[in-house]
Amino acid sequence: MEKVSIVIPAYNEEDRIYRTLEDYFSFFNELKQKRELDFEIVVVLNGCKDNTRGIVEGFNCNELIILDFERAGKGFAVLEGFKDALNRDNNLIGFIDADGATPPAAFYGLIRNIGNYEGIIANRKDKKSKISPKQTLFRRFIGIVFNYVVRSLFFFPHRDTQCGAKLFKKELIEKIVGNLGSSEWSFDVDLLFYSRYFGFKIKSIPTEWNDQKGSKVGKKTPGRMFFSVARLRLIHSPFRFLLRFHQKVLPRKLQVSYWFG
Repeated sequence: MEKVSIVIPAYNEEDRIYRTLEDYFSFFNELKQKRELDFEIVVVLNGCKDNTRGIVEGFNCNELIILDFERAGKGFAVLEGFKDALNRDNNLIGFIDADGATPPAAFYGLIRNIGNYEGIIANRKDKKSKISPKQTLFRRFIGIVFNYVVRSLFFFPHRDTQCGAKLFKKELIEKIVGNLGSSEWSFDVDLLFYSRYFGFKIKSIPTEWNDQKGSKVGKKTPGRMFFSVARLRLIHSPFRFLLRFHQKVLPRKLQVSYWFG
């Protein structure tokens, strides 16, 4: 029986993570009882200042693993979750957002459709995807511009690199985990870059995605996303030396750090 490790990065999610864990444990426990799939959920607390840990600890489940770090950042949290999952007998390793935007049935769709691919990602831009409610104009604008920048810089075929629902076979994570940085905004792009670099095949499929209240996307987000990805492109180019120049010339407060996490 295959086993999947589901990593959930959590930063101040006391208002949303209970419902997410409740839904996922209920759904995947049923699959486990039918001996269709084994699973574990790795919640990675990163810099939480609220009661997220207390809520997560309320789930007294053998399949639950809690990691707690003072450092914040989604990329950092997912990366640490990957490293932890590699210590156990997991065939598949993936991650979702703590807000529950991706329902468990949609994540299970990734598992069922990975097939001969080494990775599979949810694509909210697919016409067959079910998105509810419709995103705000601000969020859609950010998504369109960011996707254009990413595809222009990295020549990805994927139309949605940022959806918080991705799944990979263990051998892919083992190969690339040592190369990944922990940037908050460009982590997904880095993950897909190294997947392609090492010759792994990634599939993109339609998904179901429910927009949640309490989004951490703010006015400063577009700039951070753009500069994070632009810096990542420099890191993976012959012009990497420009980063050293950038760090020497600009005042520290104006430098755009790759390590947002």
